Amino acid sequence: MKKTLIAMSVALFTSGAFASGSADWSYSGDTGPDNWVKLSPEYSECAGSNQSPINITGLVKAELEPVVFNYDAGSADILNNGHTVQINTLPGSSIIVDDIAFELKQFHFHVPSENQLHSKSFPMEGHLVHADKHGNLAVVAVLVTEGQANEALAKAWAQMPKKGETLALTSDISPLDILPSDRAYYRFNGSLTTPPCSEGVRWIVMKQTISASKEQIEEFLHVVHHHNNRPVQAINARKILE
Repeated sequence: MKKTLIAMSVALFTSGAFASGSADWSYSGDTGPDNWVKLSPEYSECAGSNQSPINITGLVKAELEPVVFNYDAGSADILNNGHTVQINTLPGSSIIVDDIAFELKQFHFHVPSENQLHSKSFPMEGHLVHADKHGNLAVVAVLVTEGQANEALAKAWAQMPKKGETLALTSDISPLDILPSDRAYYRFNGSLTTPPCSEGVRWIVMKQTISASKEQIEEFLHVVHHHNNRPVQAINARKILE
């Protein structure tokens, strides 16, 4: 079942459906995060012990190998699925983690941030979602502060889709422009932050933040119509490495 759900998530990421699963879910009310596990048997892992996001604290020093970023290809289209605004990338960009190549599938955003740092929340967070040839997932997360406008977001928001729309991008948006210049990171094992909440996801959270303007953050909220962050989950027995 777990491999099936992960494979389904990869397919949905590739198609731009953002892991919507088989039952409607949302970020509030009867279909909100507290009730995801009740909505479908496929969402059973939403009650798992290695869920994301988390409050990054209690750090453990470790010899972390640098993540190798091979981001050369651009982006194909931008979509608004009602849960987030997502940019689907062209084939060819990847990262290497644990000597394994993970191809970049898409990147999307959450307002406010899903992960916290020492109990501090940030105005926005970007997730760059990757999959290896077996369907295992790795997410690179970038915390976003309010400040100078972000050039990549400016290009994307220039073609901001309405709910349910997918638009072909006319300008190239490089995933490199979503990354900070310093590639130091925190690492932990976690899950998807949306149903089906599949676990076994490698999480890499950049230590250095990037910035977006207040207007860019507000424009995102205007089209999504709600905050789209899952509350932080229990760390349990996990170690958070730095």
